[in-house]
This record gives sequence, C-alpha cells and structure tokens, in this order.
Amino acid sequence: MAAPINNLGFMEELLKQSILILGYGREGRSFHRYLRRFDQDKVIAIADRHPIDGPVDDKIKVHTGENYLTVVEGYDVIIRSPGISLLIPELQTAIAAGKTVTSCTNIFLKSCPGKLIGVTGTKGKSTTSSLIFAILKRHFDDVQLVGNIGEPMLDYLPQATSATISIVELSSYQLLDVTHSPGIGVLLAIVPEHLDYHGGFTAYQDAKFNLLRYQTAQDLAIGNPNHASVAQGLSLSSGKKLLFAPNPDHKYFCTIDHGHVISDRGEKIIAVKDIPLLGPGNLENILAACTVALALEVPISTITTAIANFKNLDHRLQYLGKFQGIDFYNDSIATIPEATINGLEAFGSRVATLIVGGYDRGVGFEQLGQYLVNHPVKNLILFPTTGSKIWAAVEQAAIAQTMQTIPIKPFAVTTMEEAVAIATVKPPQIIFVCYLLPALALINIEIFKNGATILKNG
Repeated sequence: MAAPINNLGFMEELLKQSILILGYGREGRSFHRYLRRFDQDKVIAIADRHPIDGPVDDKIKVHTGENYLTVVEGYDVIIRSPGISLLIPELQTAIAAGKTVTSCTNIFLKSCPGKLIGVTGTKGKSTTSSLIFAILKRHFDDVQLVGNIGEPMLDYLPQATSATISIVELSSYQLLDVTHSPGIGVLLAIVPEHLDYHGGFTAYQDAKFNLLRYQTAQDLAIGNPNHASVAQGLSLSSGKKLLFAPNPDHKYFCTIDHGHVISDRGEKIIAVKDIPLLGPGNLENILAACTVALALEVPISTITTAIANFKNLDHRLQYLGKFQGIDFYNDSIATIPEATINGLEAFGSRVATLIVGGYDRGVGFEQLGQYLVNHPVKNLILFPTTGSKIWAAVEQAAIAQTMQTIPIKPFAVTTMEEAVAIATVKPPQIIFVCYLLPALALINIEIFKNGATILKNG
C-alpha cells in the first residue's frame, strides 16, 4: 500500500495559501475544525448559499446568499463540499486559472495512516460498509467507520494511527475528483443514478471508478465481475483482484454453494437461510464483506457470528411492524428502479401494495414497468413528480405484451397520510406486505422522514 503523505507537511503547504470552504455543511464544518488543529489564527473564508447556522470564529470571512459563488475566483485553494458539483462554471474557471480545488475526501485519502477500505457502488454501500465494520471490530482493536455513513472523515483523522483500519463509504459526489485510491477498494454494482448532478451515466460511473483507478500493485480490488460496470472498474486497478459472485466457480474468493456462503477454500461461513438480511442485493453485500474479511484473515467463526447478529439499517428493507393487520416494510433508500426491483424480489408475490415516486433524476422506468407487469402488485401508490412516469412505463409494458387489462390499481397521492389510508383498505383474507419504496429520491424529504414514523405510530 502506498505510504501516506506526511499530514503535517501537507497542511503546512495548504496553510500558506488563501483558503475558501465552499459549502458549509457537514464536511465543510469538519474541515474547519480540522484546520484549526494546525492554525488557530489563519484567516479563511466560507461561501454558502444559506446563512451560516451557529457561531463561527473571528478569523472567518463569510460569503452567503445567491451570489456566493462569485467569490471563488479570489482564493488559491477551494475545499469543495460533496453537494457542489465540480462541473459548475465557477469551479471550472478556477481550475482553468490554476486554482487548487480539492475536498475532505481527497485530504483524508492522502493523509490517513493505517489501512483504508473504501466502498462504493450505486446501492448497498452503506450496508456493506457496516457489515465490514461489524466483522472487523470483532477481530481488530482499532476499527473506524467513516464517510458517507459514519462521522465526517476528517473528524477521525487526528486519532488514526498506523494500526487503524478505516472503513470509508464513498459516494460519487465524494469520489468525483479524488486522486488517491484506498488500499482495499470494494466496487459494488453501478446503475444510473445522480444523472442530474454528474451530467450523464458515463460521468457518474467514471467518478465511481476513481475508487480503484489510482491503486498500486500492492492494493486489493474487490467486486463481482458479472456486473459489466464492476468488471470495467476492476480493469482500471493495478492491484490484485479478489472476485465474488453468488454463482459457484473456482475463480471466486467468496461465493454461494449448496445454500451456504463459502470461502475460496470451501469453508462454510453461514447458511443463506440464517442470514438476517433480505433480498438478492443483500446477498451480494454479504459476499463483498466476507471477501474483505477473508483477505484480512479474520477467522471464519468471527465472520459467522458478526453476520448472524447484524441488524438491518434503517430504510433498507426495514420491518416497521403491523398496522391494522398489514405488514409494512420501509425500503425508502431504494431511490432507483433496480433497487426497487431487488426489494420486491425479496418478498415475491407477498407484496400487495407498493408506494413509489419522487424527485426526477433523469433515469428511465422501462425496466420497472416491465417488472410490475410481470409481477403485479394489487395497489400502486404514486407520489409526484415521477409517479405518473412510473405508471406510464407500466402502461407501455402492458401494451408491448398486448395485455387487455393491467392487474394493478394506480392511486395518485401527495401525502403519506393519503398513502397509508389507501394501503390499509383491504379484503380481510389477503395478506399484505406494503412497501414505502420510492424508486427515486423523494422530492419532499419530509415524506421520506415522516413516512416510517406515520406507519410505526399508526
């Protein structure tokens, strides 16, 4: 693994220049705290569209409001928050002028001592990262979970040592401009998402590939090569490839055979029926986490115990309980059609009501429409703005199959209260499993937050 850059020297060079924190959210605040460990008196600037919430020190220049981006050109170093696209004209102009545009992720990957395990993909990265953490913390003394799911990376950097294992969940936003790859990179399947941010699938996929792009021969690249996107990403790594897949083959470091997750040496890790997570997507997450653990020589018994005791994360095929005799499951993190399909496959024909819709990120619904025609639910509850597009995809799929009638009842709603009222009207003899499963990012985050609460509280 490449030796980490001396952190003190790196920050000393940074502090010689004028610095702008662009976006003062979770990561922007983390960089501010981190910088103050090195220099209490350095005058830096913050630029954000919104007013700064809470106090800032007297060595801060604050630029807020609709024109906050106009100050970018006045600084040597811009620390970009993940939510601000590198493609905006102001940052492109700054780069062309020779300014340094970087991020907390770049600083962390450059500077963190110890072993780095990076995880990315379109879906499953939070669960996979958490699984790896759950396994490794049972065997190693110093393990931390940071990044997109844990605490901001730079908050953990000061306490990291050469013995620390850092598991870093990384989004495409965070990977967009990184120039260092972690020593162990786990690449999960990539399908269209965040197209509005990246400007297209190729650019989105390319950002994900940065996880492996800068690896050396001493590093490990982990993935399922049966996904074309993963195979392409793995080919960019100079590291050793450790492959996993659910279909048994001698080339896989971890696979499923005769109802068991097994290692490359044929050791049984856990029976599939004993895995507490639902759905085919979670089987891949288990295989990815097991591959990392096996590569680090964690005992099989430790891996088995960690998986058997793992608790599902919120909003991921999460059982909310019974309400008026109906089982409700929350898979509202499933913000792409492929994830919606994976969730439905975990229950098969038991799903009677599906709640979908939300913010339009430019992805297509043809695959979801075709799936629903072939595996119909009784009720399809549709939120704006994409609900109508999802139903149109169902209608088109039905026409393509020359169906006379569609065995699904569509309901257009705007509030979760409406959705629950519809979902709870049923013939008593039918067993319902109802999903809060968006298929796209919900345009009103309160729907996302309050949906599970409404269902839990009845």
